[in-house]
Amino acid sequence: MTTLYLCHPASLDHAMPAGHPERPDRIRAIERALEDERFSPLVREQAPRADLAAAALVHPQAFVDAIAEAAPREGMVAIDGDTVMSPGTLEAVLRAVGGAMHAVDEVMSGRVANAFSAMRPPGHHAERTRAMGFCLFNSAAIAARHAQKAHGAERVALVDWDVHHGNGSQDIFWDDRSVLYCSTHQMPLYPGTGATSERGEHDTIVNVPLRPGDDGERFREAFEHGVLPRIDAFAPDLILISAGFDAHWRDPLANLQLTEADFGWATRRLMDLADRHAGGRVVSVLEGGYDLDGLARSVVAHVEALMGR
Repeated sequence: MTTLYLCHPASLDHAMPAGHPERPDRIRAIERALEDERFSPLVREQAPRADLAAAALVHPQAFVDAIAEAAPREGMVAIDGDTVMSPGTLEAVLRAVGGAMHAVDEVMSGRVANAFSAMRPPGHHAERTRAMGFCLFNSAAIAARHAQKAHGAERVALVDWDVHHGNGSQDIFWDDRSVLYCSTHQMPLYPGTGATSERGEHDTIVNVPLRPGDDGERFREAFEHGVLPRIDAFAPDLILISAGFDAHWRDPLANLQLTEADFGWATRRLMDLADRHAGGRVVSVLEGGYDLDGLARSVVAHVEALMGR
């Protein structure tokens, strides 16, 4: 099974204030973990740079232009209380979008079986017209729409296991019959959305909130009963994963108790459904994960599963 791994040094140039959890060391930790010999079969490529027009697949052009114009030549600009742009941010964001789109291209064309794009900043909190929660453009949502526009995918399932609810993805696909958005997340927690009752205009939003302190057993139960049957019934042409690893027990920003083995298990379960409905097509995009050791261990388990190990 051929797995594509995408990254780019531009991810390191998206600078953040001292002490900010969404820091370049996240990418360094992933890169070190994937240097191990067992990952030598990975197809490794640098994430290409997307055009600004790509972001307009899910964001209004005026919003896209405003983000581009906000990019500073020096120093830092605060978009909101915890979302910051530095001189390297716009390049990093466009590489994150480009990595997600290129992963879709390679998987949909059959050149690789699946793909993982490890880029920052994350994207799932970015709503249609609002950047927030460390996120500027919603890379996973853009990738979903790109699969439809460029490759004719009729139905895309976007599965988000980040510990924080992907309010941006939910906002973008709220009234879309062709994209199934499924999320497990801690609740209550930032950003305050993600109740079970939030189901979208066409019942294509699936929220399965977890309580603080819930462990891998509860996560697997939620996945088995709340997420997987909905994906199975939807029969997607592609499964996208918003792969945040901040539900790991070591993470400082939340209170779930997952281990790296839980992420590997969830990956394999989604791959089973992709084999059944989508020709095995799975694309994963990095979201959160702020304890470096927990992040590295979780990515190892996730990528090993993608590789069929």
